[in-house]
Amino acid sequence: GVLRGQCLDRRIGERARLVAEIAAWERQRNADGARIKWMFTTERARDKMVRAYPDQTKES
Repeated sequence: GVLRGQCLDRRIGERARLVAEIAAWERQRNADGARIKWMFTTERARDKMVRAYPDQTKES
């Protein structure tokens, strides 16, 4: 994902350093107003994932 590609693209040896790196990355992304680019619309999600999004019009 984005975190792996932008922040974790190298080995970080210590847990404390890892936590600090991720926190700094997250602060910067939030400050930049980073947005998610959705791959499909809600309608397409309903079509693809029928079991997760039952059709409300058919239920009575």
